[in-house]
Amino acid sequence: MKHVTKSDGSLQPFDTGKVRRTLRNMGVSAKEADRIADEIEGSVPDGVPTSAVFRRIRAQASAVRPAVRHRTNLRRALSLIRPKPDFEEFVRVLLRENGYRVRTGCVLAGRCGEHEVDAIATKDGTTIFVEVKHHVSQRRVTGLDESRIARAIIEDLQEGFRMGHCPVAIDGALIVCNTRLSEHAKRYATCRGIGHIGWDYPEGRNLQTMIEETESYPVTIVAGLTRPVSAELAAAGIVTAKQIAYGDAETIAHDTGIPLKEVLLIAGRARAILEP
Repeated sequence: MKHVTKSDGSLQPFDTGKVRRTLRNMGVSAKEADRIADEIEGSVPDGVPTSAVFRRIRAQASAVRPAVRHRTNLRRALSLIRPKPDFEEFVRVLLRENGYRVRTGCVLAGRCGEHEVDAIATKDGTTIFVEVKHHVSQRRVTGLDESRIARAIIEDLQEGFRMGHCPVAIDGALIVCNTRLSEHAKRYATCRGIGHIGWDYPEGRNLQTMIEETESYPVTIVAGLTRPVSAELAAAGIVTAKQIAYGDAETIAHDTGIPLKEVLLIAGRARAILEP
């Protein structure tokens, strides 16, 4: 069995599955991802640095899909979004793309106090409030505190509705974060009926799959996008690659103050990422 050397010097087994997932995350087809992953595993030496493996992945992915050169890793792109208000708005857009009716600017009165929530979302007759949590570090986990707070807010809002204080009947809560969830947080949320969407949880309906299935990639997935430009786009309500790829470039330039030439460059890269 081959091993890779991590940045801290430790060894871990070469994970072909992780290579495949990285390739798929770059937009490479499943068939090509399988071929490239097997080829890399067979050609790299034992103990190869993980950084060298990633360079090989990116080079070979670019060879079969040139648009890879125009995009960054999805997980990294999510970490590059400003937590407030940009990631909150991105989550609202993503929920709409996945069939929710979403309201924003929500302050709800409970029995004991008022609660400002990031959104109210309705789907299939169920209404929930949404709390968004963002971590800059991809390695951070979202823990138990958010679920405990959400549970307390649910109870207060439901009591407030019965007393006539809250105009919205809240059925539950949904916590959305860009990183993984702690096992404790998962157990508590499941027990208390609180929805959770994390980077890879729940299986089949997590942040990654929701983004990829609707191609609702954050605008930060476009390689070379600077933080100031990303912030200017977000201030104009542009938080996804689709919005700039298919929006009116002149209007975007006017609304953001970004030169038209740069807007056209970003939009071209975004279309390359989105289109096969």
